[in-house]
Amino acid sequence: QVQLVESGGGLVQPGGSLRLSCVVSGFTLNARAIGWFRQAPGKEREEVAAINVLDVAFYNDSVKGRFIVTKDVAQKTVYLQMNALEFDDTAVYYCGRLGHRYLAQTAWSRFDAYDDWGQGTQVTVSL
Repeated sequence: QVQLVESGGGLVQPGGSLRLSCVVSGFTLNARAIGWFRQAPGKEREEVAAINVLDVAFYNDSVKGRFIVTKDVAQKTVYLQMNALEFDDTAVYYCGRLGHRYLAQTAWSRFDAYDDWGQGTQVTVSL
């Protein structure tokens, strides 16, 4: 059974850092790309970053230079290191498993290209 479980969210001040984790089961990180999306209240789910099977990372322009996505295949975990957090980063963050038909380079930002999602973890940036 495929599962993705996010953790690491919380309350942080502007300029602070958080590291999110996505622990996967039922498949190997050598076989599928993993993406991070977020959804703020009243807004659509938005792509944040992704990492493919070859460890190539992709980023939304709004987080480039601040967020870093990595993975540990042995630990079955994908990380999203978030630095220099801003108020607009407040959202529920989700990790997803990219569908096997899709190439991460061209499809990572497409919500409909993902087969499975975690339950999400809340990130709140506030004074």
